[in-house]
Amino acid sequence: MHDFIKSSLEYIEGNLKADITVDEIAVMDGEKCILQVRGERPFLSRKYNIEKHPNYRFLADHDPKHTFDVDKYLSSRLKLRKDDVYVVAEIDLTEDAA
Repeated sequence: MHDFIKSSLEYIEGNLKADITVDEIAVMDGEKCILQVRGERPFLSRKYNIEKHPNYRFLADHDPKHTFDVDKYLSSRLKLRKDDVYVVAEIDLTEDAA
């Protein structure tokens, strides 16, 4: 790791606190990346070639048929069948009902 990155990064409880400039990121080692996972602090990581992952074949990068269609997902509706039994409940959400 370059000296400027070492001096710009502070490890706190095993995590990485990035105090790094855009210029420093631009010249960062090509084998490294700063990874940010939701709910976690950013950390320095080696890059991973996703093509080597055993489940790569299920990604849209490998086969476009695996592309997630948001519009199709959001437009799907529950299809009711004549012979199914359903429970219907009425809920009063007004403050007076409490």
